[in-house]
Amino acid sequence: MVYNPAMSSLGTIDSSITETIRKAIVAAIEGAEVEVVGRGGHFTIEVVSTAFEGKNMVQSQRLVYSAISHLMAGDNAPLHAVDSLITKTP
Repeated sequence: MVYNPAMSSLGTIDSSITETIRKAIVAAIEGAEVEVVGRGGHFTIEVVSTAFEGKNMVQSQRLVYSAISHLMAGDNAPLHAVDSLITKTP
């Protein structure tokens, strides 16, 4: 395998973005356990939190989207799409 610095850099950028997404959700949703995977601006997010108790799926997903909306704004937004968003209660 040939070392490709561009691929290495991309992996670092994507890791940084996934961590930024995770931190934004944890900061906005108390006690949230968050898993984020993806690359190239497309991500899958799973969030487990007691904050979703008594809420339907759309209400729970709105909580998550409100936490990350700033990462989806503008022409150079690091988060282009959430391909899958799963919200659960513990």
